Amino acid sequence: MRFFKKTNIDFLKPRRWAYLGSSLLITAGIVSMIVKGIDFGIDFRGGTELVLKFEHPVEIGQLRTALSTVGLGQSQIKTFGSDESILIRTAESGSGTSVGSAIKNAVQTALPDAKFTVLKEDKVGPKIGAELRRDALYAAIASLIAILGYIAIRFKFIYGAGAVVAVFHDVLTTLSFMSLLNGVIPGLNLEISLEVVAALLTLVGVSVNDTVVVFDRIRENLKVHRTMSIGEVINRSQNDMLGRTIITNGTIFIVLLVLLLGGGEVTRGFAFAMTIGTITGSYSTIYIASAIVMDWSIRKQKTA
Repeated sequence: MRFFKKTNIDFLKPRRWAYLGSSLLITAGIVSMIVKGIDFGIDFRGGTELVLKFEHPVEIGQLRTALSTVGLGQSQIKTFGSDESILIRTAESGSGTSVGSAIKNAVQTALPDAKFTVLKEDKVGPKIGAELRRDALYAAIASLIAILGYIAIRFKFIYGAGAVVAVFHDVLTTLSFMSLLNGVIPGLNLEISLEVVAALLTLVGVSVNDTVVVFDRIRENLKVHRTMSIGEVINRSQNDMLGRTIITNGTIFIVLLVLLLGGGEVTRGFAFAMTIGTITGSYSTIYIASAIVMDWSIRKQKTA
């Protein structure tokens, strides 16, 4: 049973506008990251982080005054998903759980009537945070090199280059959305944590899988439809795989949307990155990876 009828959409006609739109969005995201800075999580910055859930909302100013009594008044304090949940983050790591205990004792002493439970408590040393940042960067670079090599061997080098550019596009677009929306939407804390890095590496795999499937169909159609231009072959291949793309990525999108809306604050960064990445992955397969292959092939034919 076919859910989608045969289509004949000229996907690549507006590719110049797609190039422009993607460039503007990524540029805006880079400017945002420079101006606002990158909000790294405790995993990469090092320090101590607590999430306290109070029975009733408390004033941020009261908590800051309480922490000032133990020399932690400069800590980052903000709501965490709801007005009752408060995230407290400080660059101090201390020995053992000394910093976390000092924060809890200070809050209990200053606000004896404010009952709370500890939802999360983490401590990461600054050296470990630096190592995690370095390892995350190495993992991203290694994955891109592996993708380029695999697709270049299986298809042609330009296909691998198009796929890598598309992956860069997906990651940068996702980071741009996270930077632009961080702190704008209430309850949406979008910091770069290990979960977000895992999401970015996962969406690399999802995006490349979609791209490889389309490239496979392009290679098959080039052999069958020898009289067609490269643009016609790519458009036909995109239309052939449209139903599969909608069903596969649509299913993933629905699951991620449920996780984003109902999964809680802890998994929200991961779910947001994956949700945006799933959309941009489908988009980049058509308007980045395939478009680059088409433009390169047309230019090669003109210079031949």
